[in-house]
Amino acid sequence: MNKNILFRNIPKVDVLLEKESIQNLIRLYSRDTVVEAIREETEGLREFIKTCEDEGEAVRRTEELVQNIERHVVKMHTPDMRPVINGTGTILHTNLGRAPISMEHMEYVASVATGYSNLEYDLEAGRRGERYSHFEELLCKITGAEAAMAVNNNAASVMLILNTIGKDKEIVVSRGELVEIGGKFRVPDVMEQSGATLVEVGTTNKTHFSDYENAITEDTSALLKVHTSNYRIVGFTENVPIAELVPLGEKYGIPVIEDLGSGVLIDLAKYGLEHEPTVQESIQAGADVVCFSGDKLLGGPQAGIIVGKKKYIDRMKKNQLTRALRIDKFTATTLDVVLHEYLSEEKAVQNIPVLRMITESQEEIEKKARTLSRMLKTAKFEADIQLEKCESQIGGGSLPLERIPSVAVTIKPSRITTSELEERMRHLPVPVIPRTMNDKIVLDVRTIERRLFRVIVEQFKKYHVFEENCLIRR
Repeated sequence: MNKNILFRNIPKVDVLLEKESIQNLIRLYSRDTVVEAIREETEGLREFIKTCEDEGEAVRRTEELVQNIERHVVKMHTPDMRPVINGTGTILHTNLGRAPISMEHMEYVASVATGYSNLEYDLEAGRRGERYSHFEELLCKITGAEAAMAVNNNAASVMLILNTIGKDKEIVVSRGELVEIGGKFRVPDVMEQSGATLVEVGTTNKTHFSDYENAITEDTSALLKVHTSNYRIVGFTENVPIAELVPLGEKYGIPVIEDLGSGVLIDLAKYGLEHEPTVQESIQAGADVVCFSGDKLLGGPQAGIIVGKKKYIDRMKKNQLTRALRIDKFTATTLDVVLHEYLSEEKAVQNIPVLRMITESQEEIEKKARTLSRMLKTAKFEADIQLEKCESQIGGGSLPLERIPSVAVTIKPSRITTSELEERMRHLPVPVIPRTMNDKIVLDVRTIERRLFRVIVEQFKKYHVFEENCLIRR
């Protein structure tokens, strides 16, 4: 193999620039972008030839150079964030964006976000308003709290609460509740950054009422309870419920704070799941401040929602950290529209995707699975397609032990390996993210909307994902 000839066969930049398809790219995008793509692709080709031992492959790649330049330019101008199809069966999949927002809700959000809005303008009074006002009354109505606000995530809400109430003072918390919330973010670390001093009481598995009371000093500013929503300690255990901590806080004149983590506004036990403490229950028990996530069981945007006694919420609104942690117009609008659904539990379960997926009946899931299976079989792909029972999970650190019976469509390709098929599915224009199990692709239909079935099948057809001559180029 004469590599010098191969190198000479690589077209020069000025020659490539004269090609009609390249000229079209320049007109669509910009000359600078196209030239950059040309240089990167030609340099990449040279590096490949240096180490390549297959002359035929080197020639093929040289012949595909213009096509690769075109793909490179298009990719440079294509946003990296894009929709994916979640076939994993994990409803609140952290890596896939947690709670999906319905198309109907997003249409309203778009109508607000694409122009000006009354984000911080009081239309009644004709003067500056407050961005929390759009959903504060709703939250108070739904939860029974006196006041409410929101920041950009629940870790931020914990930080703000502790900084406002406990800076330079002590906050008592059970050792068994010092959770890591993911990404190595831990309650003790958040507390330290807030300026509050952590006072651990009890043991990993047992904390008694007396442990809290014995830890209270003149420097104690609050009692903190953290709901261990992302794990469970079972067996020889004991903890102090919020209803018992509240009288203790009242006795010593200190507030009781509860971090509910995932946060849920309806009793999921009605739908056959394990009972998850609701925000309403915490408020009814007398908690002074309660915080929870917006993008988990609530089914809304990423946010840290804070509800509770007005005197504490008012102090947080005035804290300088609030400006750094505040939500934007997208989050405020989305929270507003999603929370309106909770005025009727029936509407919430029907119209909020997370709740709809959690509560969807087994009968409906089976119908969905049969529909997708039939569509795939009708397309006559080179694969064995079957229905199998499986289990979905909530995810997102919510109800970690809960498994929901579901049905999956399994795919065993005939001409390629399962791992090759999985990789190809990830590189489709609308990527399909499955599970793999027993050397088969597993698509749990609980987390796939019916409208996406056609998208899956049409992409499989268009890009020949089951064939050796697959058209997907990475």
